[in-house]
Amino acid sequence: MSQKDVLRPGHVCIRVLDLEEALVHYRDRLGLIETERDEGRVYLKAWDEYDWFSIVLREADSAGLDFMGFKVRDKEALDRLTKGLEEFGCDIERIPDNELKHCGERVRFTIPTGHSIELYADKEYYGNSTGTRNPEAFIEDIKGMGAHRFDHCLLYGDDLDGTVKLFREVLGFDLTEQVVDGDFQIGAFLTCSNKAHDVAFIRNPEKGKLHHVSFMLETWDEVLRAGDLMSKHDISLDIGPTRHGITRGKTIYFFDPSGNRNEVFAGGTTWYPDHPVITWDAAQLGKAIFYHDRQLNERFLEVTT
Repeated sequence: MSQKDVLRPGHVCIRVLDLEEALVHYRDRLGLIETERDEGRVYLKAWDEYDWFSIVLREADSAGLDFMGFKVRDKEALDRLTKGLEEFGCDIERIPDNELKHCGERVRFTIPTGHSIELYADKEYYGNSTGTRNPEAFIEDIKGMGAHRFDHCLLYGDDLDGTVKLFREVLGFDLTEQVVDGDFQIGAFLTCSNKAHDVAFIRNPEKGKLHHVSFMLETWDEVLRAGDLMSKHDISLDIGPTRHGITRGKTIYFFDPSGNRNEVFAGGTTWYPDHPVITWDAAQLGKAIFYHDRQLNERFLEVTT
């Protein structure tokens, strides 16, 4: 259980080129549940999430990430964090209650890698299909891959040092794993919980790029079934099924119809604050990313939105 002001990843807004085409992918293939619509946006949640939404799809002229949001403990935590962000030098934008449907006030800021991040304390519950009193362990009418939850994002940008400093010193995240070239950090995996990571960053010349949005499955068998569904529905595959050295997750990477990369994964390490940081040398990056074949897929490294 998190003892931090930032509890967990709460939502992500993804730009898509065709909203209805994207809905087939995220709702019918990944198995998310549509909960709301407004002008140009559709809201979705995974079956095992309680909040009203975790994914927002926005139709736009280019694919990519609008913003990633984190839920904080309460209004007092939001105020504390906002003060810390201002002292760090971030420009703060306060977004009013219900600009995103069913979500309270959000505090948005741009991090040194160029991504828009936001914090919020309140979001209405939609509930899940198992209930909260004498609940069942599963649901029978799950669609597609049956994603359990939105889990994390991997983001690319230039000022990795500044972003890691902000997340660790202001937002209270822990560094769980890193990739280094000598003493030069090129990748950082950060958690606000006891997961292997809640967000990760790779150093890249361009600011504000999205590498992937990740969804959790429960077992390796569910990952393999997701791969079967990708083949059946001709979903563009990047790589997998395989596993990572970093985080030890079992994984498949694939693309939505707009070219945004998704991941479904199962497993992974558990983090506790007294654990040492795991360090990977750049020379071992193939093993770190794709543990089985130990070779890099250049598209995996280079394609972002």
